[in-house]
Amino acid sequence: MSEQPRSLIAAPHPDVAPLPAPAPRVLRGVPYGEVDGGRPLELDLWLPEAGHGPAPLVLFVHGGAWRRGRRDDMGLRTRHWNPGPFARIAAAGFAVACADYRLSGEARFPAPLDDLRAALRWLELRAPELGVDTARTVVWGESAGGHLASLLALDPAAPATGAVIWYAPSDLTVPRGPFDPHSATTPEALLLGAAPATVPERARAASPVARVHRDAPPFLLVHGEQDTMVPATHSEALATRLREAGAPVELHTVPGADHGWHGAPDDVVDEVFKRSLRFARGLVS
Repeated sequence: MSEQPRSLIAAPHPDVAPLPAPAPRVLRGVPYGEVDGGRPLELDLWLPEAGHGPAPLVLFVHGGAWRRGRRDDMGLRTRHWNPGPFARIAAAGFAVACADYRLSGEARFPAPLDDLRAALRWLELRAPELGVDTARTVVWGESAGGHLASLLALDPAAPATGAVIWYAPSDLTVPRGPFDPHSATTPEALLLGAAPATVPERARAASPVARVHRDAPPFLLVHGEQDTMVPATHSEALATRLREAGAPVELHTVPGADHGWHGAPDDVVDEVFKRSLRFARGLVS
């Protein structure tokens, strides 16, 4: 096949591809990046009502132990909400982008973090068309997605105004709860490509507690006190490190809540969401 037909058949590059028609104010499956030999990287967008100038942005990062998950899933306790959590965030005046990233069965760290950086780059590039102000970006993630969102917010090159982090790992170097850094079969090991104890530099690079700096944006860390998968000491350790660096941080623990807010009453989960949204709004107002 000649080069000309090949170039015509290929899908348009995400930098110039036409945006889908909104239906209504939700864009599904928008390609934002290409990975050689891999699947296209896509995101979903919830856009607020037009007419109030460029909207601040929430970049949401889904959980799933870095190995599974859906970009438009905020977790077990929000799946039945109607309207859903992203529609609620958009109703508060934000644009919401829920981005794919490569999972640990596809590529090892730092691939998923690179993908989220690419999503931010694409959103900045297409911001005028979308009516989005990426200079006011809050990253929001849960579980493994909260871990990646923390790293993204701590990247001095990322345009993060702040971070909302739910029950996320913060340290891949020391044992906490069920995590054993010497095991090659944990989700953390699958993310890194080896037992964390055998690749200490990589494990440290993937640990938010080791990436803290004094210019970090404000963090809200929320964690269940009875979390059996990712102990609350992860958020406590990150909060301590941020305070020591002089960076702003709020830590809120939820009594009786396990991972994913399992075991917490509905009204408590609703208040966690509202607290998180208030925090995000306060950063961009």
